Amino acid sequence: MGMTDVLIVGAGPTGLVLACDLARRGAAVRIVDRSPVPPRTSRAKGPNARSLEILDDLGVAEEVLAAGSAPLPMLKYRDRLPVAETDPWAGSAPSPDALYDRGRLIAQWRLEEILRDRLAGYGVHVELGREVTGLAKGPGGRHVDVTFAEGRTERARYVVGCDGAHSSVRKLLGIGFEGATAEDQVMVCGDVDLADGALDRTRWHQWFDEDGAVMLCPIPGTRTGWWFQAGPERDGRGRPLAPTADGFRRLLARHTALPGRALTGAELLSTYRVNVRMADRFRAGRVFLAGDAAHVHAVAGGLGMNTGIQDAFNLGWKLGLVLAGHAGAELLDTYEEERLPVAARTLDLTSERLRATLEAIRRPGGGLDAAITSDTTGLGVGYRWSSLARGHAEAPHAGDGSPDAPDAEVRTARDGERPAPQPGDRAPDAPCVDAVTGARTRLHRVFAGHGTTVLGFGPGSAAALREVAAAYGDAGVRTCRVYAAHEDRAESGPGAAVVDDEGHAAAAYGTKASDGTGTGTGTSTLVVVRPDHHLGLSAPADDTRSVPAYLHRLHGGTRSAEGAAERFSGIGGRRR
Repeated sequence: MGMTDVLIVGAGPTGLVLACDLARRGAAVRIVDRSPVPPRTSRAKGPNARSLEILDDLGVAEEVLAAGSAPLPMLKYRDRLPVAETDPWAGSAPSPDALYDRGRLIAQWRLEEILRDRLAGYGVHVELGREVTGLAKGPGGRHVDVTFAEGRTERARYVVGCDGAHSSVRKLLGIGFEGATAEDQVMVCGDVDLADGALDRTRWHQWFDEDGAVMLCPIPGTRTGWWFQAGPERDGRGRPLAPTADGFRRLLARHTALPGRALTGAELLSTYRVNVRMADRFRAGRVFLAGDAAHVHAVAGGLGMNTGIQDAFNLGWKLGLVLAGHAGAELLDTYEEERLPVAARTLDLTSERLRATLEAIRRPGGGLDAAITSDTTGLGVGYRWSSLARGHAEAPHAGDGSPDAPDAEVRTARDGERPAPQPGDRAPDAPCVDAVTGARTRLHRVFAGHGTTVLGFGPGSAAALREVAAAYGDAGVRTCRVYAAHEDRAESGPGAAVVDDEGHAAAAYGTKASDGTGTGTGTSTLVVVRPDHHLGLSAPADDTRSVPAYLHRLHGGTRSAEGAAERFSGIGGRRR
């Protein structure tokens, strides 16, 4: 019986992002879906800013941007008349530390097509019509035996359930899915076609009346396609009726100035009920849960698909390092440690945004913009409480999602500068120049790919970067020297090198790499960035203990880590 490294169950955005990430890391990955054809759903309206960074890392962001559209201004109506227009992103713009300040509208099925194409480039194709019916621990607990509906049993070192809210994997594991379904909070949805020119396609139209609502948002890449959402029709006893094309026409005629016949077609009809649930745990031995299989929450803020994509990006690099022998299996414990608190916070956030939205639409001019806050970009999500977040004092941090304040020594910004990011935070992006080619690039492009990155600011970081490259290069750790604009670049070392020509990198990471004259009298700093763009630690370059200790913890329990520790102890004679 053959063995695959990772079997992914469910080929939605979560499963596809995880498959792409693992495939590019060289893992033997398979992805199955019980649907006989590629699932075609349009409910999720697109990636948020943080998910776009992940898609950029995977090499598909440009295609997603081209296939989608920017978020649209929202035109709100009452009693069929326009009463207000709001652009939730009017005050937002890309910044040096975040290329994407907002999400992108794209049909979920189109995003999945793009991800399937990228996955096919690695020689991996979704296996359709394959339903998992059994999971069993293999001999010695070294693999999982997976049984399919057709009766075949296949083996995988790890299994990840990305198979949605009704996850078969979660049910087979017997993992609880506690929470509540609000039977009274119901919406009917579908993809519809409207007569050409019926509505302005540069707006998201929202009719909110006291007796119901209709929302129509144009689907990018189509000429007459729209997302349709509405309060349902109800029978004489007040029970919601199932969605139909004729029902949609009646709702359109009741709430908008359009005649029902303007709706010329409807497909992908569904009923949405507010469902707020979370799995008791995200892991059972060698089986993991991600995306809706692990957590579902209110639609407000559009965080469902995005939280799943971000689950996948957290898990992918950890599985990749363990499978490659570059990290011990205990690294996998940090997936639940980091993502379960994020999911719990997301449940709270989306429930609060739903409450705010329901309150807003009671007044003329209120609309779905009430659900959008800076939290919904995903850029602020971090893991300060994680065991992988350590300051150079090696003490734990608390943070977002933790009830405690940070209790360890952390580096703070100098007067007049932004606070330095702390371990666990998202690593800021910054525009810079490739020191070799002179081409413009960004730090997130430097991070993109397979491994941990160690950034070196200031001339005092050069020796430490050489030690990192010699000791941990074989474990997939990369180094990057960040030069200040006027700093002497005569000494070239291993790894990448960029020029912080506008000072954005130094500002973002709370360090001054030099005094601006090239004499290099400023602070020299080392920053460890995880493969998922989160900070591991930041430490002075003359602290010879923290970076090797952190890298050894990340890669501990492996032959490469033990060899690296020996090499580190023998280089430079600076251990203390």
